[in-house]
Amino acid sequence: MEQRILLIEDNPDITRVVSYELEQSGYRVLTAPDGVSGLTSARENNPDLVILDLGLPDFDGAEIARRLRKTSAVPIIILTAMDAVDRKVNLLEAGADDYITKPFHPEELVARVKVQLRHQQHGEIISIGALEIHPQKRLCHYNGHEVRLSPKEFDLLTFLARQPGRVYSRDEIEREVWNGELPSNSNVVDVHMANMRAKLRDLDGYGIIRTVRGIGYALKTP
Repeated sequence: MEQRILLIEDNPDITRVVSYELEQSGYRVLTAPDGVSGLTSARENNPDLVILDLGLPDFDGAEIARRLRKTSAVPIIILTAMDAVDRKVNLLEAGADDYITKPFHPEELVARVKVQLRHQQHGEIISIGALEIHPQKRLCHYNGHEVRLSPKEFDLLTFLARQPGRVYSRDEIEREVWNGELPSNSNVVDVHMANMRAKLRDLDGYGIIRTVRGIGYALKTP
């Protein structure tokens, strides 16, 4: 199957050159000129890898990387004009898998893409005690048994599992998992939490989701 690369880049010259090199290497290239359309394309097209420019017209590329990483394990390669060590460290902490400094040779970028896609074949696994999540396969197991979650329940549990122990407010969860599209005073988050707990309870995993009264929810650490 043809692998899909999402290129989020506002410079049309770079977009044209990089797209050509990737297509010559056998990849299908999707393009987006800004962060908002890039996030939309990532959600709708489920790319195998994202190439992300740091200097986008609407959002900082690091912020886009953080948003992508909340619900996806897709490999992210950052294009940046900055060569400072601390900035590179911040990019990796934001969720980037690799970065390449401008100006760069397109062949080097293609080589880095191939490396990341080889790594991806092994698949990311989030393991917290008896809980095991496979983000790319969208599978969840507890005590070795599959937990049958709805798409939003899976996104929600994965979001909590990426930083176990951290307490997220309902507003944070609504913003990151539902993209801030829920009406005010909605109880959708609480309903999804209750549904997940019911499914986990059948596998003796009810208590792994912790409610912090007046604040929000967290995934318990072992």
